[in-house]
Amino acid sequence: MTVYTELIAYRELFGNLFRRDLQAKYKGSALGVVWVLLPPLVLVCVYLLVFKVLWRAAVPHYSLYLLAGLSSWIFFATTVQAGSRAMLDNAPLIRKTRFPRQLVAFSVVGTNLVTYVVMLAIILVLSFAFIPSARATEWLAIPLAALFVLFVAGLTLALACLDVLYRDIEHLIASLLLPWFFLTPILYSFSQFGHQRLTSILYYANPITPPIVAIRDPLWAGQAPRLVDVVYLVVGTAVALALGAFVFRRVDDRIAVEL
Repeated sequence: MTVYTELIAYRELFGNLFRRDLQAKYKGSALGVVWVLLPPLVLVCVYLLVFKVLWRAAVPHYSLYLLAGLSSWIFFATTVQAGSRAMLDNAPLIRKTRFPRQLVAFSVVGTNLVTYVVMLAIILVLSFAFIPSARATEWLAIPLAALFVLFVAGLTLALACLDVLYRDIEHLIASLLLPWFFLTPILYSFSQFGHQRLTSILYYANPITPPIVAIRDPLWAGQAPRLVDVVYLVVGTAVALALGAFVFRRVDDRIAVEL
């Protein structure tokens, strides 16, 4: 797919866009890159207080369970929300010169990937230290997380292109993310509940639940992910990349005009 191979051909331009977005994200901040970790750590502390201490969630190693799921969710949510506006936010640059416009969306993915990589590295260390059974399996989370990044990249490209034509897309995403979060088993486990038919529907109808569970299992449960979750992630990634390429080709010639 030339839509994605152009990322290699124009890697210097992509590097410049990535550095610009990364510097802009923390420009003028006293804490700088510390903000990469501070918001998710604050969220983990709040959720631990509410769900582990007050609600007494019956999930072993709940802090790691929560952190492993939350890291993937934060990467997904922040990327698709910021990425949906990528073309609009870079309208002056897009109107001024001709270049592969998909690099703008991929730059948003790369900027948020920094946070995701740092969080995964910390989780790998914590998992190795506190869950001995996970020491033999935690490395499996790395290729699964890489697939998840590709899944998010394809979805982000599609949303960024659609938002150029339909400005409601960014508002729709902002409205959906909160209920989507609570329908994803990050704070809880579906195994805690009955209604197996309903939980199965919620599990597989949510395109990010199987990927998050597949990434979390080697880190928290000390076991290889279920084959069905891995297959779901592989197929979902292929579909997301194909969708992103398809939508981009359909609207590429209209992007500069619509902006």
